[in-house]
Amino acid sequence: MYEGAALAGAVLLAATAAGLWWRARDGRLTPEEPVDDHRLDPALRDALGVLPGEVTLLQFSTAFCAPCRATRAVLAGVGRDTDGVRHVEVDAESHLDAVRALKIWATPTTLIIDAQSRIVGRAGGVPTRPQVLAAVAALIPRKEEQ
Repeated sequence: MYEGAALAGAVLLAATAAGLWWRARDGRLTPEEPVDDHRLDPALRDALGVLPGEVTLLQFSTAFCAPCRATRAVLAGVGRDTDGVRHVEVDAESHLDAVRALKIWATPTTLIIDAQSRIVGRAGGVPTRPQVLAAVAALIPRKEEQ
């Protein structure tokens, strides 16, 4: 009798720990070093609608993905409200070659691409607006620098 309760308690504890870990990780933007190895291939860049010379929030989504809609709202808002930043949403199912090349394992996945077409950040899940703004702030030239 006590063995069953102990087993149920252990399973509940493990599930809670896994859920807390997932929640802490979901949507978090992780920076990537902007090295030339992370530069998008020009043909792939053009096929995805990424324009050189602009900071791009490249979102990979699928049709029936509820978190993709929330991510779209966050990224579109940042793109609309921030000069020099655009949001591009790509249907992952229609761009399987890009999904494989860019190692997109789940949707939504967001790549932050700098003006030199280098991948400088990545988020799986729904990032928050402050996270996205902080990630793109260093990539946008200030008015006095232009």
